[in-house]
Amino acid sequence: IGYVGKPSKSVGAGKNGERLIPCEIAIRGDKGPIYETTIEDEGRGGEATVLPFSSYGAMGWARDEYEVNSGSSQFFWLLFDSDLTPAGKNVLDGRYPCFGYVVEGADFLSDVKEGDIIKSAKVTKGLELLQQPK
Repeated sequence: IGYVGKPSKSVGAGKNGERLIPCEIAIRGDKGPIYETTIEDEGRGGEATVLPFSSYGAMGWARDEYEVNSGSSQFFWLLFDSDLTPAGKNVLDGRYPCFGYVVEGADFLSDVKEGDIIKSAKVTKGLELLQQPK
């Protein structure tokens, strides 16, 4: 369900009190990310994202398919499927935020099932690029 907490300037409240975080997509060459929309909705389909869903273990922010700002604390790992990510026609880029990649231990991903609890994760590179909402 996500974390329950008070809404803020950058975090909205879901119908069950969960925190809803606006969609954020970074497009290559732009000065900053776009928020609360997808690349397709902006008429920019096909443009490259800064972090593409291009490899096994790409980490994406889960959200309701039809509500772009419905992301909370759920995420997914791309287990690379050529039907979802065909060369030149990736259907995830620009629709869902990709925020990182598994760089060690990717072999365990095929064993992770819905409902499993992840006790820890560590950012190994890029933490200095994190931008806090203002």
